[in-house]
Amino acid sequence: MSTVVQPAYPYVNVTIDTSGLLPAATRNPGVVAVVGNAAAGVSAPAATPVEVTDHASVLDAFANGGAANPLTQSLDLVFQQDPRPSKVYGVRTDTADAYAAALAGLDAADDVTWVCLAGETKAGKATSGNTAATGLMALKEHVENASAGGSDRIAVAMVDPTVARSPKYVSDILAASGYGPLRSDDGRMVLVTARGATGDAAAAVMGTVAGYPPGTSVLLKQVRGFTMPITSQYTPPEITALAGEGIIPLIDPALIPGTGLFLADGGVFTSDATRNYLDIVTLLDQMKFNLRAGLIGAVGDSRITKAGLTAVKIRVENILAPFAGAGTIDSFSVTIPLLAILGLPEPARTDADTAAVVTARQKRQVEATVLVEIAATIHQLNVTLVPHF
Repeated sequence: MSTVVQPAYPYVNVTIDTSGLLPAATRNPGVVAVVGNAAAGVSAPAATPVEVTDHASVLDAFANGGAANPLTQSLDLVFQQDPRPSKVYGVRTDTADAYAAALAGLDAADDVTWVCLAGETKAGKATSGNTAATGLMALKEHVENASAGGSDRIAVAMVDPTVARSPKYVSDILAASGYGPLRSDDGRMVLVTARGATGDAAAAVMGTVAGYPPGTSVLLKQVRGFTMPITSQYTPPEITALAGEGIIPLIDPALIPGTGLFLADGGVFTSDATRNYLDIVTLLDQMKFNLRAGLIGAVGDSRITKAGLTAVKIRVENILAPFAGAGTIDSFSVTIPLLAILGLPEPARTDADTAAVVTARQKRQVEATVLVEIAATIHQLNVTLVPHF
C-alpha cells in the first residue's frame, strides 16, 4: 500500500483577507434640506427628499418648469451662497404648511445635517396629542428628535421680517411674536433676523454656514442673494441685545468695505450655556460622528487585554489627530482606566482592580475618556489705546 505524501509545493500559502481595508464611514457636514410649499402637479413626490444641483433642476423638480414658488425661491438662495453646501435636498409638503409629514420624510436621509423651512416665519405650536406640530415648532421638534436618535442636525429659522422697529423689538420677538419657545435645550436651533428683508434669510444663512468646515465661527460671514433697506437695519444697541439672546441679526457693517449682509454673531438659540456657539455644536457633532464611525471596527474584534485596549487607544488618537492638525482643537488626551490596570502584573493589582477587569470582561464594556481642548475663535478684541506726548 502506497503512502500518500502531502505535497509541500508551493511551500508558502498566502490568503488575502481584505476586511481590514474596508473604509470608515464618512459624514459630509454640509448637506442641507429645504422643506416647503411647491407648485401643484410637480414631478417630485411629496415628503420625499429630492437632490437638486442648480436652478434648472430646482424648477424641474418643484415648479414643473413654470413660475417660482416658496420652495424654489429658497433653494435658489441656497445655491447663491459662497461657499455653498456640498449637497442640497428639496422636500415639498403634501399640502400647504404640512411640515410635520414632510420633515418625517427626512428621517431616513441620514446624511442631512442642516434643515430649514422655505419662507416660514410663524413660530407655530408644539405637538399636542395626535395634533402635529406646526410652523417653526415642527422644525425644532424634528432636529431635536433626529439628533437624539443619532442623526445630528441643526435647524435655521428666521424671524418675521415685517416685525416693526420698536424700543421693545427684542422682547417683541421673544414674547409677542412667539419665538421664545423655539429655544433648543441642546443647541439645535439657529434663529436669524433680517428686518425688512426681501428674501428667505433662513435659507440663505443655512446655505452660507453649511459651506464652512465644522468648528468654523460664522461671525461676520457674508450672506448673499437678498437685501435689507437701510432704514430697517439694526442699531448697535439692537445688535447687542439680539446677540445676547442668541439671535443672529444680519448687518451691513461700515468697517467692511462695500455693501453686503453679514452675520453679526455666531450664537445658537439655546438654553444650554455649554453649547452657546454654533461652531462648538458643529465641531462636537463632527467629532462624535468620526469617533463612532472610526471605532465601530473595534467592536466585536478588540480583546479586553493590554494589547487590545492599546490598539483601541491608538485608533482614537488617529481619529482626533486631523482635528488638531486643522487647528479646531489645540490638544487632546485619551484615557482608558482599564488599560492602566491591565498594564500591571496580576499580583500587583488590588482587589478593586481585579474586580474592574472581571466586570468589564463579563459585561464586555470598556470605558474611555477623551479630553479635548477646543481652540475657540476670537469674537471680540478689547484694545486699549494709550496716547502720550
